[in-house]
Amino acid sequence: MPSLMQVLDDLGPLPSESLFLGIASDELPVLLNLHDPIPGALLVTADPGAGKSNLLRIIAGGICRLQSPKQVKFGVISNYPDEWHGFQQFPNCMGIFPTYHNSSQEFILSLTSWAHSNKSGEQILLLLVDDLESMTHLDDEARDNLRWLLMRGPSRRVWPIVTQNAERVGEISAWLDYFRTRIFGQIRDHQIADFISGLTSTNLSNLRTGTQFAIRDGRSWLKFWIPSID
Repeated sequence: MPSLMQVLDDLGPLPSESLFLGIASDELPVLLNLHDPIPGALLVTADPGAGKSNLLRIIAGGICRLQSPKQVKFGVISNYPDEWHGFQQFPNCMGIFPTYHNSSQEFILSLTSWAHSNKSGEQILLLLVDDLESMTHLDDEARDNLRWLLMRGPSRRVWPIVTQNAERVGEISAWLDYFRTRIFGQIRDHQIADFISGLTSTNLSNLRTGTQFAIRDGRSWLKFWIPSID
C-alpha cells in the first residue's frame, strides 16, 4: 500500500477538525469530525493480526502531519510500547504509556480531570488504547475514569479510540455498550461478528488482513483501507 505521507500529500488540505481514518473504495478520505461528539467513543475490533494496532498508528501519524499540538494531541496506552517507537518525538504526542505501569492510570486520571475542566477550549485530546481487555485489570478508580471518558469524553473534546481482539470480546462484553461507533477489521467467525455488530449475517471474513476495515454507514457498510506506516 502507498505510505501515509504519500496519501496525505495526494489528498491535499483536510479540515482541521477532521481525524483521518483511511481511504474508501472511491478514493475519498474517511474522516471523523472531532467537533461532533455524536459518534462517541470508537471501538476497533478484529481478529489477531488484522491490523488494529496499525490503524491506531495511522491515526496518530495523521495527527502529527495534519494538525498542530494546539489543535490535537494524543497519548497511547499499549501492552507493547516499543511498537510506538519514534512517535514521542512529535509535539502532538503526550506520551506512550505501558498498560502495566502506574503511568497509564495517572494518564487516564489526567485526561479525566482535563475533560471535567474543559468547558470551552478548542484543543482536542485523543486517548488511544491498544487492547481494551488489558484495561479491565486496572484499579477501580482507573476503570471508573475510563468508563466516564468512554461515555462523556467526546462531548468534552477527549476522544477514546480503543482496540479489542474479536476472539476475546466475551471478556469485555459489559463494556460494549459504551461504544456507539465500531470499526471492524477481518473477523472470520460470523457469530462473533454478529455479536459485536448487533446484526445478523454479518460477513467480515473477506476484509483484507492488515489493510482493510469497515464501518456501518446507515444500513450499509463503508469499507476503507489504511496506508502503510511511513
